[in-house]
Amino acid sequence: MKNKFHISTIIAVILLTFGCEDDFLDREPSEFITQNQINDAAVTNPGIVAGTIAGIYSLMIQIETGGTTGDDDFGQKGNDIFGDMLSGDMALSQSVFGWYRASITQFQGPQDFTFADNRQVWRYYFRIVRSANSAISALGGSDAVPELEDNRFQLGQALAIRAHSYFYLTQYFANDYNPSAEILPLYDDVEDINGPKVATSVIYDLMENDLTSAISLLEGFGRSAKNEINQDVARGLLAYVLGSKRDSWTEVASLTGAVIDGGAFPLMTAEEVVGGFNNVNTPGWMWGIDLTSEIGLNLVSWWGQMDSFTFSYAWAGDYKAIDQDLYDAIPADDARKAQFNDDPEDRFLLPLNKFYDPNRVIGGQRFIETDYIYMRVAEMYLLNAEALAKSGNEAGARERLKELLNLRIPDTSYVDGLAGQDLLDEIYLQTRIELWGEGKSYLAMKRNQATIVRGPNHLSFVGIPIEHNDERLTFEIPQLEIQNNPFINTQNE
Repeated sequence: MKNKFHISTIIAVILLTFGCEDDFLDREPSEFITQNQINDAAVTNPGIVAGTIAGIYSLMIQIETGGTTGDDDFGQKGNDIFGDMLSGDMALSQSVFGWYRASITQFQGPQDFTFADNRQVWRYYFRIVRSANSAISALGGSDAVPELEDNRFQLGQALAIRAHSYFYLTQYFANDYNPSAEILPLYDDVEDINGPKVATSVIYDLMENDLTSAISLLEGFGRSAKNEINQDVARGLLAYVLGSKRDSWTEVASLTGAVIDGGAFPLMTAEEVVGGFNNVNTPGWMWGIDLTSEIGLNLVSWWGQMDSFTFSYAWAGDYKAIDQDLYDAIPADDARKAQFNDDPEDRFLLPLNKFYDPNRVIGGQRFIETDYIYMRVAEMYLLNAEALAKSGNEAGARERLKELLNLRIPDTSYVDGLAGQDLLDEIYLQTRIELWGEGKSYLAMKRNQATIVRGPNHLSFVGIPIEHNDERLTFEIPQLEIQNNPFINTQNE
């Protein structure tokens, strides 16, 4: 089954590019297009690999790409909900249909490798890894610098998306960062099928090399749409990777500072943060995708799980709310407080004013036209402040944090008095508030080695401290991988 999706995509591109020219079709007559033929064609025709890259971006929003038929299986944003709920910042405050109830909020999935959610996350990211490997091979390999500019840009994107997938695998399948612990198989070649787990340090070397190369290769890339990874997005991804190691804060500060200083993405205003988070053209969005009704997403989508103004589970009774303790920590004069419904009698603490279809008809949006967000510049400000504080530049951290908070609250002078752990705690709190529901809470929890305590609007485990490296917060290597890969027969510790 390896390469089935992207090989078919490439075949379509080849046929569109070459038509039925006999000199091409007769050169290596075969029932199938081989990887070698793709590699040869890609040297002079960037469109060959462009089909694979476009296919990878499509996988990010495709339903059932995790290999299940569940209504929670819809690509990257489906995994984002898993992380937000495992972190405790997103509460399943009411459950009618049962999605996320047992497996995620009651931690049954992370403790039982037969649960489909484990396979869903594993399969989704490794599908992207394998697709990226095909593109990377076609362009000369990980260390190549293609002669054609378009091919350089394609290779940069392929390397970045491979690193992105491996990064989420390291977060979801390892309890904590331990460079010597063997956690995942390393697939960096199109011919790789099954392999043993390798040390965390080996995976991190791959990610860091991929993203460092991507940043170089993407120099001068003017993307056609925000679903493509550009140089700033690659810098942001490398900052996340290095931040998760908790020992490279100077580099994290430099990378995030470069994105901020580049000036391409202004912070969202107080008005924009209650504007629906539904338009990829919002200037503060760095990476996202423009969804249209023609794509055909409906109930099985992030909006179909989260938005009460969409034909959704959130409309019909499965409520995803902000953790009440986190909500209570938001000052009354903070613009972000208004993102959440404060009516205790109806949809209490749901993000009715953060994520919504602009028509604002309860249950109204049927086919999804509201967009997906993957990364915005506010993340860079918060990660920059965290990195500055952790590298000893507390004054710089305070100023960076205030740059964001000046657009959220009327008086930020209290930040001037923060230092040490108090400053770090405030940056972490603001990260949780600012990025709620955007798939970043789980990453911040692990990076800051936080202990989570669920507030009173959760349905289970209320008030119980759970450390960031608790096995209940980490997925199991799925049953099918254990059965089918002869080199893997143990879970991660």
